[in-house]
This record gives sequence, C-alpha cells and structure tokens, in this order.
Amino acid sequence: MNHIVLLIIVATVVVSLKGFSDSSFIEKYKFQIKSILDGEKIRMVTSAFLHVDYMHLFFNMYALYLFGNIVANNLGAGNFLIIYFGSLFTGSLYGLYYHKKEPYYSAVGASGAVTGIIYSAIMLNPTMKLIMLPIPIPIPGYIFGVGYLLYSIYGMKNQLGNIGHSAHLGGAIGGFALTLLLYPQLFVQNKMMLILFAVPIIGLLIFGDKLKKAS
Repeated sequence: MNHIVLLIIVATVVVSLKGFSDSSFIEKYKFQIKSILDGEKIRMVTSAFLHVDYMHLFFNMYALYLFGNIVANNLGAGNFLIIYFGSLFTGSLYGLYYHKKEPYYSAVGASGAVTGIIYSAIMLNPTMKLIMLPIPIPIPGYIFGVGYLLYSIYGMKNQLGNIGHSAHLGGAIGGFALTLLLYPQLFVQNKMMLILFAVPIIGLLIFGDKLKKAS
C-alpha cells in the first residue's frame, strides 16, 4: 500500500475511534451548517475524519484502500493528497451550499473525499471492472461512475436514506476537475468518458437549485 494512503487511513481510523467513545468529540468536530456559518470552518475538514459506526468507517477506508493506491501510484503521493483534500473541500462546500437553509443539518464521514478518489481512479483506468451491488456482474468503471453520479443526484433530490448525497456529488466534481488539471492527457486519451462524466456534473451545477425546490 502507498504510504500516503496508509497514513490517511490510519489517521481516519484513530480519530473515528476517538469519536466512537466520545460523543462530545463528534459534536465539536462534525459538519454542521449553523456552526460552520458561525465561523467554525474547520468542521468542513475535521468531519471527514469522523464516522457514524464501524461499518461506515470500514466501507470508506476499504474504498480508499482499493482506489487510493491507483491514484497515488499513477499521479504520485503529492497529487493524491491534492485530489483527496480538494475533493473533501468541494464535497463540504457543495453540502454547505445545498443545505444552507437547514441550520441543524449535520454529517460525518470521508465519503466526499473518497468519492473524489474513486472518480479519479476511474478516469485513470476507465476499463477497470467494478461490481455495483446488488447486481453481481462486473461492469466497466466509467459505467459505474456515471451510474453512481445519477444515483446520487436522484438520492439528493428524494432525500434517500441517511446518506450525504450532496457531499458525494461535490467530491465527485472535485475529483473530476482536479484529475483533469493534474493529468490533462486525459483530454486526448479518454474524450468519450470525459463527456459522459461531464454532462451530469454540468447539469447538476446548472439545475441543482431546482432539485432542491422540487424536493
């Protein structure tokens, strides 16, 4: 495992374990609209190192283990960190924008950052085979990516489950944009995949407010 990926995983596990045994710690550092708007911007970062439970932590860190190494080994440790924390920031920023009129909306988890890493890995290797449960059939990475984007948009509109769909979408946008910025060769290598990813992202940026009003 790439040492930078391992470092992020270890740090997240340690902080999350602290949160599992100390509810006041979570309350102090979780993502919460009112607190952030009141000036506690650090919550936009610290919330990514906290998780709801062991299952939540495991799935995020397992995904980071699988996809983080692809990004770090192809683009280097420094660029991995740029994409990880950049996606974390865009995920938090989009969540803040989307829920700005819900002062007590709160969330924890590295999902935004991890989603950005997943999208970066798919862009670097679009033909990788992935499984989208409950369908046990491997599908190309770019199909998985587009399907996940559309599901997150649908989930955000219909408020499906206790899931921060807005953070996922913001993280995906960050991963998409930063990977292109750091590895512009993709404009030549995978034009069709970029178009498939870009269409729902651009649509979300243009019509995101209408989704909120409709829900």
